[in-house]
Amino acid sequence: MTRFVFITGGVVSSLGKGIASAALAALLQARGYKVRMRKLDPYLNVDPGTMSPYQHGEVFITDDGAETDLDLGHYERFTGVHARRADNATTGRIYSEVIARERRGDYLGATVQVIPHITDAIKEAVVSGTDEYDFVLVEIGGTVGDIESLPFLEAIRQLRNDLGHDHTMCVHLTLLPYIPAAGELKTKPTQHSVKELQNVGIQPQMLLCRSDRPIPDNERRKIANFCNVRPQAVIAALDVDTIYACPISYNREGMDSEVLRYFGLPHDGTPDLSRWEKIVHTIREPEGEVRVAVVGKYTALLDSYKSLAEALLHGGIANNVRVKLEWIESEEFEKSADRLERLRDVDAILVPGGFGERGAEGKIDAVRFARENNIPFLGICFGMQMAVIECARSLAGLPNASSTEFGPTDEPLVGLMTEWARGSEMLRRREGGELGGTMRVGAYPAKLATGSRVAEVYGKTDIRERHRHRWEVNVHYRDVLEKTGLRFSGMSPDGILPEVVEYPDHPWFIGVQYHPELLSKPFDPHPLFSGFIKAAVEKARS
Repeated sequence: MTRFVFITGGVVSSLGKGIASAALAALLQARGYKVRMRKLDPYLNVDPGTMSPYQHGEVFITDDGAETDLDLGHYERFTGVHARRADNATTGRIYSEVIARERRGDYLGATVQVIPHITDAIKEAVVSGTDEYDFVLVEIGGTVGDIESLPFLEAIRQLRNDLGHDHTMCVHLTLLPYIPAAGELKTKPTQHSVKELQNVGIQPQMLLCRSDRPIPDNERRKIANFCNVRPQAVIAALDVDTIYACPISYNREGMDSEVLRYFGLPHDGTPDLSRWEKIVHTIREPEGEVRVAVVGKYTALLDSYKSLAEALLHGGIANNVRVKLEWIESEEFEKSADRLERLRDVDAILVPGGFGERGAEGKIDAVRFARENNIPFLGICFGMQMAVIECARSLAGLPNASSTEFGPTDEPLVGLMTEWARGSEMLRRREGGELGGTMRVGAYPAKLATGSRVAEVYGKTDIRERHRHRWEVNVHYRDVLEKTGLRFSGMSPDGILPEVVEYPDHPWFIGVQYHPELLSKPFDPHPLFSGFIKAAVEKARS
């Protein structure tokens, strides 16, 4: 029978529940268990797809087209298990489903209430499709004490009774702040947080205590006594210099052994963590360094580019170099062209995805600078579209080339997608329609041109990548653009949707309509990022 581990957080937000959950899953994997991870989010949005990056950070995309919480990216990067739509449930989604059932009459005239109808729907979301796994780790978003998370906490309290205490476990992540004036770690916030959890009927079996220093034995025993757990179940979540050191750190603290002991499973011995040790060694002791400029529009909150930053790090791991990122707000270049000189000393330039006209001209300026100065360039989604517009304006004699995303234009190099195929299904959208859930989103195939740079990078011509966009490069401009030297080197299988463009005579210039960063992992770097950083290394050495 599947065992469920519920991970909650207390005291303050941003303690790293997602990383902690992913690290525990990686440890269980290293011991030979099959794991799946899920995230319950308390916000009322059905999904984060319409939320500003400044509100929620990155939107992580799954193969089956779900727009999900960024923690699912951590889950994939640590475990290699591809997330699914079912792995992220929000309050908005749960309530939408319950209300839809009520409208259909599924409840046979009953009064629909939080208990049992909402909590039953949450429990169904937790357990559905999990029979084949040894462990399912379920992270509950928010902080204990938030009113929004109460239905989720009630649901896992009920699940403890439904499934049995021998098949469920609660791990609570808290903060142990160090007070310099007192010269000690303070346990009271953890005690109060556990008490708050106990008030809703949940007794944690393990405490994961975030701390910047080891927990002394006296404090560990004090926490155990006041919070009703074993001293061995008080685990120090120590600060580390890279998130990929977390599995190693938690194993040293005995986290995975204590989880297995609780479930009555063999817990002696040490899992094989050699791949994590190799990754951490490469990060800490690289052979060189490259500087990459990321010219974006959400750089004030770097969580907006979480998967991108990690994928660039993975490219550095593949090339045994440290990747130093220069985050540049694209609007800087619109204020003064002289500021483009910031890009002269970098080894590569990346223009990431985004939405809206703000900062677009600055991104186009960055593309032109990379092209004219032979600096390795990677454009992702919106970044590819800006690369095509730059080509049209600078090389194809189309100075008015633009995107319909920015308003009406006589030269729509980029236009709104109105229909596309997903397998045997034709999806249609209309201008002015709803924004939520209306993009071309999820994994789609593409064909790469034989002999192209991008085909060389992948080592194959048939690929499948994750997309998230409403606008698409207008294929009707292909001939006029290719006469300038820009090559459309990747297309959808039907030949209608441009997927990749490149300049064959440039040292390394590739733009892709999809988001390759979503598939990159530290132990399996995405080939585009490996190739991009390799080109940056060659530029740095030249």
